[in-house]
Amino acid sequence: MATPAAAAMIPPPDSLLRYNPPVLVSRRTEKRSPGARPLKGTPPPPAPTGPVPPPPRTATTAAAESAKQPQEILNAILPPREWEEENRLWVQEVSSVPSTRLDVVHLQEQLDLRLQQRQARETGICPVRRELYSQCFDELIRETTINCAERGLLLLRVRDEIQMTIAAYQTLYESSVAFGMRKALQAEQGKSDMEKRVSWAVHPSASPSAWDTAQG
Repeated sequence: MATPAAAAMIPPPDSLLRYNPPVLVSRRTEKRSPGARPLKGTPPPPAPTGPVPPPPRTATTAAAESAKQPQEILNAILPPREWEEENRLWVQEVSSVPSTRLDVVHLQEQLDLRLQQRQARETGICPVRRELYSQCFDELIRETTINCAERGLLLLRVRDEIQMTIAAYQTLYESSVAFGMRKALQAEQGKSDMEKRVSWAVHPSASPSAWDTAQG
């Protein structure tokens, strides 16, 4: 059975995206193999002899299933984060609790506060600012998906398109920087060769080794 995280646990970095409390899903301890013999004095479990009738469907079961559907959609859109600590696996799912107007105001305040704390640039390329705004956008997707799953999926599509466009611009920027560096090195080499040629033209009696070196 999953248990709430202990106070001494070190969670992943805090995020603007709202998560449920982390739960412990497994422990890496020695386990008995499936084919191991049962302990002495413990009778083996009886094998089922016929079909087992399903439990009666109650109002509590129906409510649990209806509450599970938004959580499954959120897990598909915003996957849970997992980490290991002291041979234990922890999982933290995105919260399915609806947000109020005050929560949105608090989200904006937290965004401004973290931009200031992490000294994000106001203009230009800034990985810190991009990370925080991505977390804020994911939180807005979470809030929208709870109220309308179709609208949340559409926002997810918009987010993925923006990220793909930014990745393409980043690749183009890196290739242009590399091209500029190559051209700068070629210009520096050409400048050195031109200086050697000028020196040989001004002093024709000089040793032709410099000219040969420039030609090489």
